[in-house]
Amino acid sequence: MQYRKDRYGNQISILGYGCMRFTKSGGRIDLKKAETELMFAIENGVNYFDTAYIYGGSEAALGEILSRNNVRGKIHLATKLPHYLIRNMEGIEKTFNEQLKRLKTDYIDFYLFHMLNDIVTWEKLVKAGIIDFLNDKIKAGKIRQIGFSYHGNSESFTRLLDAYDWDFCQIQYNYLDENSQAGIRGLKYAHEKGLPVIVMCPLRGGRLVDQLPDKAKALIQNDAKQRTATELAFKWLWNQPEVTCVLSGMNSLKMVSENINIAESSKALSFDDYDDHLIDDIRREIMHKTKVACTGCGYCMPCPKGVDIPLAFYCYNMLYSSKKGIKMEYMQSTAMRKEQSSISNCNGCKKCEKVCPQAIPICAELKNASKKLETFSYRLIKWAVKSFRLF
Repeated sequence: MQYRKDRYGNQISILGYGCMRFTKSGGRIDLKKAETELMFAIENGVNYFDTAYIYGGSEAALGEILSRNNVRGKIHLATKLPHYLIRNMEGIEKTFNEQLKRLKTDYIDFYLFHMLNDIVTWEKLVKAGIIDFLNDKIKAGKIRQIGFSYHGNSESFTRLLDAYDWDFCQIQYNYLDENSQAGIRGLKYAHEKGLPVIVMCPLRGGRLVDQLPDKAKALIQNDAKQRTATELAFKWLWNQPEVTCVLSGMNSLKMVSENINIAESSKALSFDDYDDHLIDDIRREIMHKTKVACTGCGYCMPCPKGVDIPLAFYCYNMLYSSKKGIKMEYMQSTAMRKEQSSISNCNGCKKCEKVCPQAIPICAELKNASKKLETFSYRLIKWAVKSFRLF
C-alpha cells in the first residue's frame, strides 16, 4: 500500500474504505461478510475508514468489527456529524456521544461536518456555539482532526475553507466532476492551504464502471495500456498529488483486492498525453449520453410516496447508454411488485431536493424520466398487477 501524509505527518493510505455500502441481508448489515472484507483491507495496508451517523447500521458494524479484532489503534477512523438533523448544541453533544458508543471508541481521528455546503450554514453553527464544542473535544482528546464533506460549487468551497482552521476536507471528485462541485479549483486551493483532501465518489456511484455507454466501453477495451474502467478512474485521481486518499465503497472481497492492487501500482504525476486524451474521449462519450447526474448515493430516500429515485434515474440514463432490456428492468423493479414504486407516484413535495448532494431538480427530472419509462404498455401492466394482485 502507498501512503500520503496528512497535515500533521500521519501516514494515510491512498485507498480508503467507504463504509456506506456494506452488504445487507434482511435489512441488516451482513456483519460476518463485512468483517472479512474489512480485515483483509487492514491486513493489506488500508488504514482510513469512513462512515457517518446516517449510514444505517454502519457505525455500529464498524465499531463492532474494530473492537473484537482489536485493531482500532491501527486505523484512522472518520465519521460525520449530521448537523442538518440537530436543532441545538445539546443535540450535537448527544449525537457525538452516541457515535462514540456506536463505534466503541473514546476518540474520533477525523470528524466531519456532513454535507456542509455553504458559508451561511457554518455561520449559524458558529453562532450556536460549535467552536466551543470543537475546542472542548479536541482538548479532551475525543476529536483529533476537524473537517467537512462538501457538495456544492467551487466558490462556496473556497469561502468555507477560509472560514475556519480546518485540518482536512472531503469532496466529490472524479474525471466527470473535474470542473463541477469543488472541482479541480477547490482541490488545488485546499492543497495550497496545506489541507489533505479525501475524495469520495471516485467512480460516481458506479457510473464510470458499470454504466458506461458503449462507445466509452470500446475506448477502454482498446486502451493500449490494457487498463480497466475502475483502474483508469482511480489512477486519474492518484495521478494528482493534491489527492490524499480516495474512498471506495467496497462490498466484496474481490473488489477490495482489486482496488488494493490498483493502489499499489499507482503513482502521482504518471499520466502522459495519451492518458489525458483517453480520459477526455471517455468523458465526452459519457456526457453525451448522460441525462441526469445522479450518483445513486440514496440521500433522497426514502421517498414519502415510495418512488425509488436512484433506480428511476439509473434506468433513465441507461436508456441512452445502449443497454438492452432496461424498460423491462424498470417495469419488473417498480410495477411488478406488491408495493409499486413508479415515478408517477411522485407528488412533487421536493423533500428529496433539499438533501440531494448534486442539487438535481429531482421532481422535474422524474417527470422527464416518466415520459420515457412509463409508456402505455408499462401503465397497462401496472394496472393489471394492481387490479388482479398478481404479486
